[in-house]
Amino acid sequence: MSLPANTDSDHWVSWDDYHELIERLALIVHESGWKFDKILCLARGGVRVGDILSRIYDVPLGILATSSYREAAGTVQGTMDIAQYITITRGTLDGRVLLVDDMVDTGMTFGKVRDHLLREFPAIEELRTAVLWWKGHSQVTPDYYVEKLPTNPWIHQPFEDYDSIRPHQLEAWMRKGIRSQS
Repeated sequence: MSLPANTDSDHWVSWDDYHELIERLALIVHESGWKFDKILCLARGGVRVGDILSRIYDVPLGILATSSYREAAGTVQGTMDIAQYITITRGTLDGRVLLVDDMVDTGMTFGKVRDHLLREFPAIEELRTAVLWWKGHSQVTPDYYVEKLPTNPWIHQPFEDYDSIRPHQLEAWMRKGIRSQS
């Protein structure tokens, strides 16, 4: 199944496109020459991006849960919540840290998380940010990004199908082959 055409209000991404964007982001960071010790990804959107970058760079991966898009099936931004703890595979959050998410939309999450990290983790020597998409209305400029989207479209990511599927629907969904068509 082919995706709809991208417009000023909708940006459609296939699984292949999604993985290529992550690889391009890894290359952009590499070509910058900046060396970092750890990756911290923001859950949920940044988890897949952070996981792949952590594997490519062979550095520890930390995960920080944040949430602001809870209303209307995740389409309306609400109040910002930052988890109390960070999960990290090796060591603590210190040194040079690459903060990763899928996108910077308004910039609210990145701005608040950046301030929180620098306040709560004084052993962070340098913090830079990396995203796949940078929306034009963002109040924050990421250090690294793959695509700038000046019209601020809704990004339809390939895993969004899972937002509306529930366990009791999985068998029928798999039988219809929905996943293999996307």
